[in-house]
Amino acid sequence: MSERLPPAHAPFLTAVDLAEDLRALGLSPGDSVFAHGALRRIGPMISGPDTLISAMLDVVSPEGTVLAYTDWHAPVLEEFPDGVPAGLREHVPPFEPAASRSIRDNGALPEFLRTTPGARRSSSAGASVAALGGRSEWFTEGHPLDYGYGPGSPLAKLVEAGGKVAMIGAPWDTMTLLHHAEHLADLPDKRVVRYEAPLATPSGTVWRTIEEFDTSRPVIDGFDDDYFATIVTSFVDSGRGVRGRVGAADTLVVGAAEMCAYAVQWMQDNGPRRR
Repeated sequence: MSERLPPAHAPFLTAVDLAEDLRALGLSPGDSVFAHGALRRIGPMISGPDTLISAMLDVVSPEGTVLAYTDWHAPVLEEFPDGVPAGLREHVPPFEPAASRSIRDNGALPEFLRTTPGARRSSSAGASVAALGGRSEWFTEGHPLDYGYGPGSPLAKLVEAGGKVAMIGAPWDTMTLLHHAEHLADLPDKRVVRYEAPLATPSGTVWRTIEEFDTSRPVIDGFDDDYFATIVTSFVDSGRGVRGRVGAADTLVVGAAEMCAYAVQWMQDNGPRRR
């Protein structure tokens, strides 16, 4: 990639700077973009993560939407995968889309997006997604509690809408869209997980068993732990996607439908055959 000249107001990057970079990567008004961001790789932003959010909104507005994968910060559920002990259950805060924190593993961007005025968040706890912009309500409504990466999910709607995924300095093996591809791929013996989670309802906290394909590791035996990165690399090597920089961060933008279809085919071609 060519050398970039620093802006006149270096070292700080503004929303105008980042918007220019995003447009060069093919983002435009009306786009729905699912963003992953390793924010420190971008460089010093004049308002921190809000600068990037503002830049993305500027580029896709007025009809476009910015999305991020929030999941749910619920460490006690991870500590007790076979069920929270009875003595602790009453102390575990329930999942509330408008209040529960995003998981910390995904960096700061999802939580900043979730808490930006006007943002909405889907109600499928561990598969939850925040959205801000013209179609935020459509993206987040009706998210199934079970198999939250499959049909009816914000990821499925991203594909349906012809949206894009932007990996802004983020490792390619973190592309959440490929969990949707795992759901769609015709593979034998997919791992299924079931866990209980407390959900906030008008009548109080309800513990519900949630079932989905395992997203904590490859969905079947035989795939490497980082096989998402292998899929994305193969996709890019075939001449697809757009690469560039947002600030100082190496960035990849892909069409969600094309990326998902490619991933499904890759999984089926490289996974075990059904008998």
